[in-house]
Amino acid sequence: MIEDLHKYIPENSISLVEEILRKNPITIKIVNKRTTKHGDFRKTKNGFLQITINNSLNKYQFLLTLIHEIAHFVTHQQHKTVKPHGKEWKLNFQHLMLPFLQPTIFPKKLLPSLANYLKNPKASTGSDVKLTFELNQYNNTSDKNFIFEIPEGSIFTFKNKNYKKGIKRRTRFECVEIASKKVYLFNQNAEITL
Repeated sequence: MIEDLHKYIPENSISLVEEILRKNPITIKIVNKRTTKHGDFRKTKNGFLQITINNSLNKYQFLLTLIHEIAHFVTHQQHKTVKPHGKEWKLNFQHLMLPFLQPTIFPKKLLPSLANYLKNPKASTGSDVKLTFELNQYNNTSDKNFIFEIPEGSIFTFKNKNYKKGIKRRTRFECVEIASKKVYLFNQNAEITL
């Protein structure tokens, strides 16, 4: 199974990942892209513990997601019932990620954003706009933009509906769906098409 991961993670991270998985054996299933999450850790119907990760992630996102989910497994093994992204998980995630924070694994340009995120990691890397933007620089090119990149008043498409970008509230943009005139709030790093 570990060999299946090789094509999804940076080459220089392989031995570190193998070492972690030897200490923490768990089933890892690579799945098609899900729009709501990059990966998850859960107990299956049969009672087995399993990690799933989207196959659409770039190798840096994949590695970060893999370690994020392994931290859930480690936390589960240690504590059974704690908050999913509580202090126990944060400590395990930071501890597991630390050896990977090197320029032979992650690009130098990405390391400051990653290190800053790891000071107090959130449930989703998507909540860190700067890190998400930096990670997305390593995706295959697409015709998508981030909503924060376009000027106020711009018309854009998101999930086959057209919107007009409005003002920024604390962390989200108010946008009006053209057809219904309803106002929706968009995360700053929502990927949209102009």
